[in-house]
Amino acid sequence: MKKALILGVTGQDGSYAAELLIKKRYKVFGLFRKSATGNKKNLTEVLSNKNFNLVQGDVTDPVSLHYIIDKCKPDEIYNFADQDHVGWSFKIPSYSMRITALSVIDILEILRKKRKKIKYFQPISSNIFGLTNTTKQNEKTPYNPNSIYALAKTTAIHACKMYNRIYDSHACGAIFYNHESPRRSSDYVSKKIVEQSVEIYMKKRRYLYLGDVSAKIDWGYSKEYVEAAWRIMQQKKPDFYIIATGQQNSVKDFVVLCFKKLGLKYENHVRVDKKLLRPSKTSSLIGDIKKARKILKFNPKVNIKKLIDIMIESEFRKYK
Repeated sequence: MKKALILGVTGQDGSYAAELLIKKRYKVFGLFRKSATGNKKNLTEVLSNKNFNLVQGDVTDPVSLHYIIDKCKPDEIYNFADQDHVGWSFKIPSYSMRITALSVIDILEILRKKRKKIKYFQPISSNIFGLTNTTKQNEKTPYNPNSIYALAKTTAIHACKMYNRIYDSHACGAIFYNHESPRRSSDYVSKKIVEQSVEIYMKKRRYLYLGDVSAKIDWGYSKEYVEAAWRIMQQKKPDFYIIATGQQNSVKDFVVLCFKKLGLKYENHVRVDKKLLRPSKTSSLIGDIKKARKILKFNPKVNIKKLIDIMIESEFRKYK
């Protein structure tokens, strides 16, 4: 039986990864830190499974990481733990760099010293492309980060590639474009829109306040992206792949589709609040997934309409 260690298991991607790997007959260890001990709502499907174990630690503490890796002896490590909110990264820049970039180097150093080669998966954000003049981005598109978060992720991908090159490590990963699910936190615009649209429908609020509604986003579904992460990990040679839908919609489009499903009118309830605008913008990012289609057979089936259906139906279940 293969063993996997998932860092950031309580989050959206980490929890879906735990479910997927258990279905594939892995023994799964999930790392959670003290501040997340009361946040196990995403793990209800796996907590009682005999092949799932929670372990305490923190990715910013290399001592605990070393101990946990020694204890679990994983064949694969999936690192879904980081400070992945672009807006927050401007407010806590040092912490964002430490947890999103420096912790990756700590992990790579620990793995470098192991006699047995452990496969390592590192998610990267499409934000690394930042300000680009390309219509679509592929694996060869130059990085040009325009936020602290994107800078940290750029450091992480360079670190993985360097350790592969110098130390023959197996550090692979995906350049993920925006991917959502009912397990997103309310800090993210997709979940905020869905939650508050339903609240407007339920007459619990009147308005939805947003920042830049013209921003265009390549939106996918987290469960499909986690499946792609596993496929990337199964490749013989470590590599990075663009994981996206190749389709793009604006924030306004997302709201309009939510409202249409609920029978609401955009102009009656949406208000733009300049306080919600980010200090920096990225170019319009859309992923070219030719490589992932060819090698991984990645073929996303959940488009934006299906994604919104999934999220709204989940939101209504809260009220039931």
